[in-house]
Amino acid sequence: MTTTLRPTEPLQRAADGALSRHYRVCVNSRPVGAVRLSTDPVLGPAFAHLDELHIEEPDRGRGRGTVAALAAEEVARGWGCKQIEIRVPGQADPALRLATALGYVHRNRGMEKQLGAEPPALPEGSRGRPMTEAEFGPWKEVHLAGYAQVWIERGVPEASAWDKSREDHARLLPQGLTTDDTLISVLEHEGVPVGTLWLALRGDIGFVYNVETYDEHRGRGHGRSLMLLAEAGTMAAGRRVLGLNVFAGNTPAERLYESLGYVPVGYSMYKNLL
Repeated sequence: MTTTLRPTEPLQRAADGALSRHYRVCVNSRPVGAVRLSTDPVLGPAFAHLDELHIEEPDRGRGRGTVAALAAEEVARGWGCKQIEIRVPGQADPALRLATALGYVHRNRGMEKQLGAEPPALPEGSRGRPMTEAEFGPWKEVHLAGYAQVWIERGVPEASAWDKSREDHARLLPQGLTTDDTLISVLEHEGVPVGTLWLALRGDIGFVYNVETYDEHRGRGHGRSLMLLAEAGTMAAGRRVLGLNVFAGNTPAERLYESLGYVPVGYSMYKNLL
C-alpha cells in the first residue's frame, strides 16, 4: 500500500508572500487523514509550519503519520524551506514520540495552571507595582534583544530573529504600558526593585509573556514571587487559568513552573531540512 499527499486546493499565496496548502493523506487513493503546510509570515519563506497532521483512528499505528510527515517535509524543501516546525499537544504522547523519532527538537513548551479560589500572598517584604514610563523604555530594549537572541540560538538567522522580535512586540504592545489587557509590573523586595513581570489577559486566561529576576537578585526566591504576582493579577481580572511558554534548556524556570503546579499543554518542535 502506498501513502501519498494529494492537494485539496491550489497553492495559496498571501499578500505578505507566505505560502500554504492543504492536503489529503491517501492510501491507494483512499483518504485516511489530512495535512496542512505553511510558511512563517514573520520569519520568512525559509521557515515552514506543519500546522495540521491528522490520521483517522482506523488507520493509526500503521506508519501513515510517519510517511505523511516525511512527504510534507519534501514539499517544504520544494518550497525552499530550510527549517520546519510542528506543535504537539501536551498529552499526545504518540505524536511526541513520532516527532522525536523523525528528528524534531524541542524548542519550547506551553504550560498552564488552574488557579485556586484565593489569590496567593507574596512573601513578607515583597510587593508588586506598575512599571513607570521611565523604566519601560530600557526594559523594552533589553527584552527585544533577549527575545531575538533566543531565536538566534535555535537556528534562526539574526536578521529574521530581530524581525520576529520587533513584530511580536509591536503586535503585543501597540500602546506600550497602556496597551489594553496588559499589566507590566516591577517586583520590589524591601523597597528595592528585584524583577519584572509582563502579564496579558487573553480571552478567558492570563498569559505570562516575560518574567525576569535581575541578575544580582537571583537565587533568592524572587522568581517564585513574580509568578505569585502573576497568579494574583490573573485572578483579580476574573480569570482562573494562567499560561506561559518556556524555552528548552531553561532548566531553572522549568523546575520553578513544575513546582508551582504548571503542566504542559503543547510542545513546539523544529527540524532543520538538509
